Amino acid sequence: MTIKQTAGRDALGDFAPKFAQLNDDVLFGEVWSREDRLSLRDRSVVTVVALMAQGLTDSSFQYHLMSAKNNGVTRTEIAEILTHAAFYAGWPKAWAAFRMAKEVWADEGDGADARVDHQNEMVFPIGAPNDAFAKYFIGQSYLAPLSTEQVGVYNVTFESGCRNNWHIHHAKSGGGQILVCVAGRGLYQEWGKPAQELCPGDVVNIPAGVKHWHGAAPDSWFSHLAVEVPGEEASNEWLEPVVDEQYLKATDKKA
Repeated sequence: MTIKQTAGRDALGDFAPKFAQLNDDVLFGEVWSREDRLSLRDRSVVTVVALMAQGLTDSSFQYHLMSAKNNGVTRTEIAEILTHAAFYAGWPKAWAAFRMAKEVWADEGDGADARVDHQNEMVFPIGAPNDAFAKYFIGQSYLAPLSTEQVGVYNVTFESGCRNNWHIHHAKSGGGQILVCVAGRGLYQEWGKPAQELCPGDVVNIPAGVKHWHGAAPDSWFSHLAVEVPGEEASNEWLEPVVDEQYLKATDKKA
């Protein structure tokens, strides 16, 4: 992709036409456009650090911070980049850079911020990444065991868009599962039925033998307590994933 830049000509075209031409056509039109050698994101990081090292926190620095954001650098990443550079470029320069970066990323919250916000919505811990069952989920989920005696109770958290596969709780007698929704917004669907939206305070009773799935809404994290109902010869059968088409259809019904 060739970057089209006119800032040089707009500001200095009449006063310094050669400088303007080098800025627009060579620096941006050629150097910045060599994505086969270095991505725009990486070039933004290099440029931001180089300007910070010189103590240049003017409008050009703001422009390159905005470019870095547009090129995919998150708020968490720019904070880490500037923190790292502070040890080499100087602490006062980092303070000046942070003041401007905080303004540029003021409207953005990344995954880490979403996790903190979600945790603040509930008293139960989010827990650790649910790696043992990751193959049965699309997206990232977390698991916090709350009780493993008498009755199993687990807080299951889904990042936005995450959902588990279709599955069935089997039992010769009894069995099944109860979901108690504690934070965020989610979805629950039984085979052959429309999906239903889940909000804090909702309770879902899932009898043994019912094929179903549950997970987060596309724009919200979601947590529920999963309560294992005691049963004779109880087991879980994991089935096919909830593909994007099924998931989007389920969310459309909630719009």
